[in-house]
Amino acid sequence: MTYVVTVDICIPEGTPEMDPLQRAGAVALVEDGLDAVRAVEGPDGVQVDVLDTIVAVHPGGALLKVVVDAPALEFAEGSVQVLVDELLERTEVLADWTIERCEVELHQDLARESLAAADGPDAPPDDLALRRARHTAGAPSGRSAGEGADGPDGADGAATKARAARARMLELAAELRAFPPAVFGVEADDDRRAVPAESARLAAGALVHATDTLVDELFEDVQVLAQEDATVAECEGPLWHLERLPDRYALQYDARFARRFLVTVIALTTRFTDGSIQHLSCVAEELALRFLLNEATTTLELHDLLDDHVSTALANLADALCVDTDHDRVHHPTALLPFTSWFTRFTEDSYAHPSTTDEPEAAPQ
Repeated sequence: MTYVVTVDICIPEGTPEMDPLQRAGAVALVEDGLDAVRAVEGPDGVQVDVLDTIVAVHPGGALLKVVVDAPALEFAEGSVQVLVDELLERTEVLADWTIERCEVELHQDLARESLAAADGPDAPPDDLALRRARHTAGAPSGRSAGEGADGPDGADGAATKARAARARMLELAAELRAFPPAVFGVEADDDRRAVPAESARLAAGALVHATDTLVDELFEDVQVLAQEDATVAECEGPLWHLERLPDRYALQYDARFARRFLVTVIALTTRFTDGSIQHLSCVAEELALRFLLNEATTTLELHDLLDDHVSTALANLADALCVDTDHDRVHHPTALLPFTSWFTRFTEDSYAHPSTTDEPEAAPQ
Protein backbone atom coordinates (compact mmCIF):
# COMPACT_ATOMS: atom_id res chain seq x y z
CA MET A 1 0.00 0.00 0.00
CA THR A 2 1.14 3.55 -0.73
CA TYR A 3 1.34 6.07 2.07
CA VAL A 4 2.34 9.73 2.28
CA VAL A 5 4.32 10.57 5.42
CA THR A 6 4.60 14.21 6.48
CA VAL A 7 7.69 15.07 8.52
CA ASP A 8 8.52 18.39 10.21
CA ILE A 9 12.18 18.81 11.13
CA CYS A 10 13.35 21.85 13.07
CA ILE A 11 16.61 23.61 13.83
CA PRO A 12 17.80 23.44 17.47
CA GLU A 13 15.83 25.54 19.93
CA GLY A 14 17.47 28.89 20.54
CA THR A 15 19.35 28.80 17.23
CA PRO A 16 19.01 31.86 14.95
CA GLU A 17 16.80 31.27 11.93
CA MET A 18 18.57 30.27 8.73
CA ASP A 19 19.40 32.93 6.18
CA PRO A 20 18.78 32.31 2.44
CA LEU A 21 22.20 30.76 1.82
CA GLN A 22 21.85 28.42 4.80
CA ARG A 23 18.40 27.38 3.59
CA ALA A 24 19.78 26.66 0.12
CA GLY A 25 22.46 24.47 1.67
CA ALA A 26 20.00 22.69 3.92
CA VAL A 27 17.58 21.82 1.12
CA ALA A 28 20.46 20.42 -0.95
CA LEU A 29 21.65 18.24 1.94
CA VAL A 30 18.18 16.90 2.72
CA GLU A 31 17.25 16.27 -0.91
CA ASP A 32 20.55 14.52 -1.64
CA GLY A 33 20.18 12.35 1.44
CA LEU A 34 16.64 11.29 0.58
CA ASP A 35 17.37 10.80 -3.13
CA ALA A 36 20.12 8.32 -2.25
CA VAL A 37 17.65 5.97 -0.55
CA ARG A 38 15.40 3.65 -2.52
CA ALA A 39 14.29 1.42 0.35
CA VAL A 40 14.56 1.32 4.12
CA GLU A 41 14.24 -1.48 6.62
CA GLY A 42 11.30 -0.77 8.85
CA PRO A 43 10.08 -2.35 12.10
CA ASP A 44 10.48 -6.15 12.30
CA GLY A 45 12.84 -6.09 9.30
CA VAL A 46 10.09 -5.26 6.79
CA GLN A 47 11.39 -3.52 3.67
CA VAL A 48 9.63 -0.28 2.78
CA ASP A 49 10.23 1.25 -0.66
CA VAL A 50 10.71 5.00 -1.00
CA LEU A 51 8.76 6.12 -4.07
CA ASP A 52 9.00 9.90 -3.98
CA THR A 53 10.05 12.83 -1.79
CA ILE A 54 9.40 16.58 -1.67
CA VAL A 55 11.45 18.94 0.50
CA ALA A 56 10.62 22.55 1.41
CA VAL A 57 13.08 24.34 3.69
CA HIS A 58 12.05 27.40 5.69
CA PRO A 59 13.95 29.62 8.18
CA GLY A 60 13.10 27.34 11.11
CA GLY A 61 13.62 23.93 9.52
CA ALA A 62 12.02 21.90 6.74
CA LEU A 63 8.79 20.18 5.74
CA LEU A 64 9.18 16.77 4.09
CA LYS A 65 6.65 14.68 2.18
CA VAL A 66 7.83 11.08 1.73
CA VAL A 67 5.82 8.62 -0.37
CA VAL A 68 6.45 4.99 0.56
CA ASP A 69 5.15 1.55 -0.32
CA ALA A 70 4.56 -0.35 2.92
CA PRO A 71 2.39 -3.26 4.10
CA ALA A 72 0.76 -1.18 6.83
CA LEU A 73 0.52 2.39 8.12
CA GLU A 74 2.70 1.65 11.15
CA PHE A 75 5.52 0.35 8.96
CA ALA A 76 5.35 3.42 6.73
CA GLU A 77 5.55 5.85 9.61
CA GLY A 78 8.21 3.91 11.50
CA SER A 79 10.40 3.49 8.43
CA VAL A 80 10.31 7.17 7.51
CA GLN A 81 11.09 8.07 11.12
CA VAL A 82 14.16 5.82 10.95
CA LEU A 83 15.15 7.22 7.54
CA VAL A 84 14.99 10.86 8.64
CA ASP A 85 16.67 10.11 11.98
CA GLU A 86 19.60 8.50 10.18
CA LEU A 87 19.79 11.32 7.63
CA LEU A 88 20.05 13.94 10.36
CA GLU A 89 22.51 11.89 12.39
CA ARG A 90 24.96 11.29 9.55
CA THR A 91 24.80 14.87 8.23
CA GLU A 92 27.04 16.93 10.49
CA VAL A 93 25.37 20.31 10.00
CA LEU A 94 21.92 18.76 10.60
CA ALA A 95 22.88 16.54 13.52
CA ASP A 96 21.22 18.77 16.12
CA TRP A 97 17.97 19.15 14.19
CA THR A 98 14.92 17.43 15.66
CA ILE A 99 11.85 15.70 14.28
CA GLU A 100 8.76 17.52 15.55
CA ARG A 101 6.15 15.54 13.62
CA CYS A 102 6.04 12.33 11.60
CA GLU A 103 2.59 11.19 10.54
CA VAL A 104 0.98 9.18 7.77
CA GLU A 105 -1.64 10.29 5.27
CA LEU A 106 -3.50 7.75 3.16
CA HIS A 107 -2.70 8.07 -0.52
CA GLN A 108 -5.54 9.39 -2.70
CA ASP A 109 -5.87 6.26 -4.85
CA LEU A 110 -6.35 4.06 -1.80
CA ALA A 111 -8.81 6.49 -0.33
CA ARG A 112 -10.86 6.36 -3.53
CA GLU A 113 -10.81 2.55 -3.50
CA SER A 114 -12.00 2.54 0.09
CA LEU A 115 -14.75 5.03 -0.67
CA ALA A 116 -15.84 3.05 -3.73
CA ALA A 117 -16.22 -0.01 -1.53
CA ALA A 118 -18.25 1.83 1.08
CA ASP A 119 -22.01 1.55 1.06
CA GLY A 120 -24.97 2.56 3.15
CA PRO A 121 -26.17 5.89 4.59
CA ASP A 122 -22.80 6.74 6.15
CA ALA A 123 -20.83 6.37 2.92
CA PRO A 124 -19.21 9.67 1.88
CA PRO A 125 -20.07 11.17 -1.52
CA ASP A 126 -18.06 10.02 -4.55
CA ASP A 127 -17.27 13.57 -5.65
CA LEU A 128 -13.96 14.73 -4.17
CA ALA A 129 -15.07 18.36 -3.86
CA LEU A 130 -18.21 17.37 -1.95
CA ARG A 131 -16.16 15.18 0.39
CA ARG A 132 -13.79 18.05 1.02
CA ALA A 133 -16.69 20.41 1.73
CA ARG A 134 -18.19 17.92 4.16
CA HIS A 135 -14.85 17.41 5.89
CA THR A 136 -14.18 21.14 6.12
CA ALA A 137 -17.64 21.79 7.48
CA GLY A 138 -17.18 19.09 10.10
CA ALA A 139 -20.46 17.37 9.30
CA PRO A 140 -20.56 13.69 10.27
CA SER A 141 -21.14 11.14 7.51
CA GLY A 142 -24.79 10.58 6.71
CA ARG A 143 -25.79 14.04 7.94
CA SER A 144 -26.00 17.21 5.90
CA ALA A 145 -23.68 20.07 6.78
CA GLY A 146 -26.56 22.13 8.12
CA GLU A 147 -28.23 19.41 10.15
CA GLY A 148 -27.46 19.39 13.87
CA ALA A 149 -28.03 16.91 16.65
CA ASP A 150 -31.43 18.37 17.47
CA GLY A 151 -33.28 17.12 14.41
CA PRO A 152 -33.84 18.04 10.79
CA ASP A 153 -33.90 21.80 11.45
CA GLY A 154 -30.61 21.50 13.40
CA ALA A 155 -30.80 25.09 14.69
CA ASP A 156 -29.02 24.47 17.99
CA GLY A 157 -26.51 22.07 16.46
CA ALA A 158 -25.64 24.42 13.61
CA ALA A 159 -25.27 27.35 16.00
CA THR A 160 -22.96 25.30 18.22
CA LYS A 161 -20.79 24.36 15.23
CA ALA A 162 -20.65 27.96 14.06
CA ARG A 163 -19.53 29.15 17.50
CA ALA A 164 -16.88 26.44 17.67
CA ALA A 165 -15.60 27.31 14.19
CA ARG A 166 -15.45 31.00 15.05
CA ALA A 167 -13.50 30.27 18.22
CA ARG A 168 -11.09 28.04 16.31
CA MET A 169 -10.47 30.66 13.61
CA LEU A 170 -9.84 33.36 16.20
CA GLU A 171 -7.38 31.06 17.96
CA LEU A 172 -5.50 30.26 14.75
CA ALA A 173 -5.18 33.95 13.87
CA ALA A 174 -2.20 34.33 16.20
CA GLU A 175 -0.16 31.98 13.98
CA LEU A 176 -0.24 34.45 11.08
CA ARG A 177 2.66 36.43 12.54
CA ALA A 178 3.58 38.32 9.40
CA PHE A 179 0.53 40.58 9.32
CA PRO A 180 -0.60 43.04 12.01
CA PRO A 181 -4.30 43.96 12.15
CA ALA A 182 -3.66 47.13 10.15
CA VAL A 183 -2.76 45.05 7.06
CA PHE A 184 -6.31 43.64 7.11
CA GLY A 185 -7.81 47.13 7.41
CA VAL A 186 -8.26 47.61 11.16
CA GLU A 187 -8.38 51.37 11.88
CA ALA A 188 -8.02 52.16 8.18
CA ASP A 189 -8.64 55.79 7.15
CA ASP A 190 -10.80 54.74 4.21
CA ASP A 191 -14.21 53.62 5.52
CA ARG A 192 -14.66 51.41 2.46
CA ARG A 193 -11.56 49.41 3.46
CA ALA A 194 -11.89 49.57 7.26
CA VAL A 195 -12.86 46.41 9.14
CA PRO A 196 -13.46 45.51 12.80
CA ALA A 197 -10.64 43.78 14.67
CA GLU A 198 -12.56 40.52 14.99
CA SER A 199 -13.20 40.39 11.24
CA ALA A 200 -9.46 40.73 10.66
CA ARG A 201 -8.77 37.89 13.07
CA LEU A 202 -11.36 35.66 11.38
CA ALA A 203 -9.69 36.31 8.03
CA ALA A 204 -6.26 35.54 9.48
CA GLY A 205 -7.45 32.34 11.13
CA ALA A 206 -9.14 31.17 7.95
CA LEU A 207 -5.89 31.61 6.03
CA VAL A 208 -4.00 29.51 8.56
CA HIS A 209 -6.71 26.83 8.45
CA ALA A 210 -6.73 26.87 4.65
CA THR A 211 -2.95 26.45 4.43
CA ASP A 212 -2.93 22.84 5.67
CA THR A 213 -5.79 21.86 3.39
CA LEU A 214 -4.25 23.52 0.33
CA VAL A 215 -0.82 21.94 0.84
CA ASP A 216 -2.26 18.45 1.33
CA GLU A 217 -4.50 18.70 -1.73
CA LEU A 218 -1.75 20.09 -3.95
CA PHE A 219 0.47 17.22 -2.87
CA GLU A 220 -2.23 14.82 -4.05
CA ASP A 221 -2.32 16.68 -7.38
CA VAL A 222 1.43 16.16 -7.71
CA GLN A 223 1.05 12.44 -7.11
CA VAL A 224 -1.77 12.06 -9.66
CA LEU A 225 0.27 13.78 -12.37
CA ALA A 226 3.39 11.79 -11.52
CA GLN A 227 1.58 8.45 -11.56
CA GLU A 228 -0.10 9.16 -14.89
CA ASP A 229 3.07 10.77 -16.30
CA ALA A 230 0.73 13.37 -17.76
CA THR A 231 0.06 17.09 -17.88
CA VAL A 232 -3.09 18.66 -16.50
CA ALA A 233 -4.53 18.75 -20.03
CA GLU A 234 -3.96 15.00 -20.44
CA CYS A 235 -4.73 13.87 -16.90
CA GLU A 236 -7.68 11.52 -16.42
CA GLY A 237 -7.62 11.42 -12.63
CA PRO A 238 -9.31 14.00 -10.37
CA LEU A 239 -7.30 17.07 -9.39
CA TRP A 240 -8.01 19.44 -6.53
CA HIS A 241 -6.49 22.68 -7.79
CA LEU A 242 -4.09 22.52 -10.72
CA GLU A 243 -6.86 22.21 -13.30
CA ARG A 244 -8.01 25.67 -12.18
CA LEU A 245 -4.82 27.28 -13.47
CA PRO A 246 -5.09 29.23 -16.76
CA ASP A 247 -6.17 26.77 -19.48
CA ARG A 248 -3.82 28.11 -22.14
CA TYR A 249 -0.81 26.54 -20.42
CA ALA A 250 -2.46 23.27 -19.38
CA LEU A 251 -0.01 21.23 -21.47
CA GLN A 252 2.84 22.75 -19.46
CA TYR A 253 1.51 21.68 -16.07
CA ASP A 254 3.35 18.40 -15.56
CA ALA A 255 4.57 16.75 -12.34
CA ARG A 256 7.75 18.83 -12.29
CA PHE A 257 5.77 22.05 -12.54
CA ALA A 258 3.37 20.81 -9.86
CA ARG A 259 6.29 20.12 -7.50
CA ARG A 260 7.68 23.61 -8.02
CA PHE A 261 4.26 25.13 -7.43
CA LEU A 262 3.73 23.07 -4.25
CA VAL A 263 7.08 24.17 -2.85
CA THR A 264 6.17 27.76 -3.72
CA VAL A 265 2.95 27.44 -1.70
CA ILE A 266 4.81 25.94 1.27
CA ALA A 267 7.51 28.63 1.16
CA LEU A 268 4.92 31.40 0.85
CA THR A 269 2.75 30.23 3.73
CA THR A 270 5.81 29.58 5.89
CA ARG A 271 6.76 33.22 5.48
CA PHE A 272 3.22 34.10 6.52
CA THR A 273 3.67 32.32 9.84
CA ASP A 274 7.30 33.19 10.58
CA GLY A 275 6.82 36.88 9.86
CA SER A 276 9.43 37.25 7.11
CA ILE A 277 7.27 38.17 4.10
CA GLN A 278 7.22 41.68 2.65
CA HIS A 279 5.46 41.18 -0.67
CA LEU A 280 4.72 38.50 -3.23
CA SER A 281 7.84 37.41 -5.09
CA CYS A 282 6.65 36.02 -8.43
CA VAL A 283 3.61 35.11 -10.51
CA ALA A 284 3.53 31.62 -8.99
CA GLU A 285 3.09 33.21 -5.57
CA GLU A 286 0.26 35.38 -6.91
CA LEU A 287 -1.49 32.21 -8.08
CA ALA A 288 -0.75 30.53 -4.75
CA LEU A 289 -2.30 33.46 -2.91
CA ARG A 290 -5.38 33.26 -5.14
CA PHE A 291 -5.76 29.56 -4.30
CA LEU A 292 -5.25 30.28 -0.60
CA LEU A 293 -7.83 33.08 -0.61
CA ASN A 294 -10.34 30.81 -2.38
CA GLU A 295 -9.70 28.06 0.16
CA ALA A 296 -10.10 30.47 3.09
CA THR A 297 -13.29 31.93 1.59
CA THR A 298 -14.79 28.46 1.12
CA THR A 299 -13.99 27.56 4.73
CA LEU A 300 -15.59 30.75 6.03
CA GLU A 301 -18.69 30.26 3.87
CA LEU A 302 -19.14 26.68 5.06
CA HIS A 303 -19.10 27.85 8.66
CA ASP A 304 -21.35 30.87 7.90
CA LEU A 305 -18.56 33.21 8.96
CA LEU A 306 -18.09 35.16 5.72
CA ASP A 307 -19.55 38.66 5.68
CA ASP A 308 -18.61 41.90 3.93
CA HIS A 309 -16.11 42.89 6.62
CA VAL A 310 -14.23 39.58 6.47
CA SER A 311 -14.23 39.66 2.65
CA THR A 312 -12.80 43.18 2.78
CA ALA A 313 -10.12 42.05 5.24
CA LEU A 314 -8.98 39.33 2.83
CA ALA A 315 -8.98 41.79 -0.09
CA ASN A 316 -6.93 44.28 1.94
CA LEU A 317 -4.32 41.62 2.64
CA ALA A 318 -4.10 40.67 -1.04
CA ASP A 319 -3.56 44.32 -1.96
CA ALA A 320 -0.88 44.80 0.72
CA LEU A 321 1.13 41.81 -0.53
CA CYS A 322 1.42 42.96 -4.13
CA VAL A 323 4.76 44.39 -5.15
CA ASP A 324 3.19 47.45 -6.83
CA THR A 325 -0.23 49.05 -7.27
CA ASP A 326 -1.31 46.74 -10.11
CA HIS A 327 -3.10 43.93 -8.28
CA ASP A 328 -5.14 42.49 -11.14
CA ARG A 329 -2.93 39.45 -11.60
CA VAL A 330 -3.90 38.06 -8.18
CA HIS A 331 -7.56 37.81 -9.14
CA HIS A 332 -7.48 37.72 -12.96
CA PRO A 333 -5.22 35.07 -14.49
CA THR A 334 -5.63 36.60 -17.94
CA ALA A 335 -3.26 39.34 -16.78
CA LEU A 336 -0.48 36.86 -15.99
CA LEU A 337 3.04 37.22 -17.31
CA PRO A 338 4.21 34.53 -19.79
CA PHE A 339 4.43 31.02 -18.38
CA THR A 340 8.24 31.02 -18.59
CA SER A 341 8.29 33.91 -16.10
CA TRP A 342 6.03 32.47 -13.43
CA PHE A 343 8.86 31.54 -11.07
CA THR A 344 11.07 34.54 -11.91
CA ARG A 345 11.50 36.97 -9.04
CA PHE A 346 9.86 40.38 -9.47
CA THR A 347 12.78 42.21 -7.82
CA GLU A 348 16.30 41.37 -6.72
CA ASP A 349 15.28 41.30 -3.07
CA SER A 350 12.26 39.03 -3.67
CA TYR A 351 12.45 35.65 -1.94
CA ALA A 352 12.86 32.58 -4.15
CA HIS A 353 12.98 29.05 -2.78
CA PRO A 354 16.01 27.23 -4.23
CA SER A 355 13.82 24.31 -5.37
CA THR A 356 11.68 26.49 -7.62
CA THR A 357 14.21 28.42 -9.67
CA ASP A 358 17.57 28.04 -11.32
CA GLU A 359 18.56 31.51 -10.17
CA PRO A 360 21.21 31.71 -7.43
CA GLU A 361 19.53 32.83 -4.24
CA ALA A 362 20.70 36.25 -3.11
CA ALA A 363 22.44 36.63 0.22
CA PRO A 364 20.79 38.97 2.73
CA GLN A 365 21.98 42.58 2.62
